Amino acid sequence: MALFDNVTFYTTVNQISDLPQTQGEVAWVGRSNAGKSSAINTLTGHKKLAFVSKIPGRTQHINFFALTNKEDGLGYYIVDMPGYGYAKVPQAIRKHWTYLLGHYLQNRENLIGLVMIMDSRHPFKPIDITMLDFFGARKRPIHILLSKADKLSYQQQQLTLNQARQILAIHAKTSVITMQLFSSLKKQGIDEIESVLTPWFEQKQGDFSKDPKTD
Repeated sequence: MALFDNVTFYTTVNQISDLPQTQGEVAWVGRSNAGKSSAINTLTGHKKLAFVSKIPGRTQHINFFALTNKEDGLGYYIVDMPGYGYAKVPQAIRKHWTYLLGHYLQNRENLIGLVMIMDSRHPFKPIDITMLDFFGARKRPIHILLSKADKLSYQQQQLTLNQARQILAIHAKTSVITMQLFSSLKKQGIDEIESVLTPWFEQKQGDFSKDPKTD
């Protein structure tokens, strides 16, 4: 069974205290409007599993999507995080997002790794580099999706990928970082990301035999 064949919505959380118990999870992060929700929908074969909006900053909570169906919830999940880097929201909301995102990524024990989505036309903005360094300190794997690759010609895609690899050579010292081109529109890169994430979950199946921690 493919990793994303039977993904279902599980719960949405707006407070750290409400995070569910799980066996393991992979968080998805990215700048607002980078194509994160579209990528999740494409990979899972759903049009509206993750909320998609042309207005940046609309994902305001942590959304859990179950890869396995278990009545007690103690399975494996992909976790859609609020987009970062968008300033045109009220300061109080932006401050809450920053705390929610930062606390989760820094302290969540069952967090296996991170998928970062960057618009392939504008990758590695300073805030992306900050996120890489911030999460890289945990020494857990990171996989980067250079999204919206259909907006680039083949030559531009290869140039972007080569330039991105040069940048990663600097930041891959504290964590294992992999990267690929991806297009939700053309469904480009689905097999590749599945081949990366499947071992993440498989390698962790024996690591959560004790009672799962919530944060």
